[in-house]
Amino acid sequence: MKKTDCVGCYNNYYNGNNDIGVRECLYFSSAKIVRRKQVHINQQPPWTQRPISVPDCYRQGGYIFVPPNRDR
Repeated sequence: MKKTDCVGCYNNYYNGNNDIGVRECLYFSSAKIVRRKQVHINQQPPWTQRPISVPDCYRQGGYIFVPPNRDR
């Protein structure tokens, strides 16, 4: 896992992208890359988008990340 995998994540602010001196997200050391569907919070099922690879702790405003086999 690399910090470039965190680009776009809400907590990427803590990976050296701030002026408060914090250099690593609290979740980074234990994070693993997983396959998830990125679903907008206003999208109604069925969720048919293709899964993407993201860290298991990835968070992005306006989206949820669900297991790839889930469609509702």
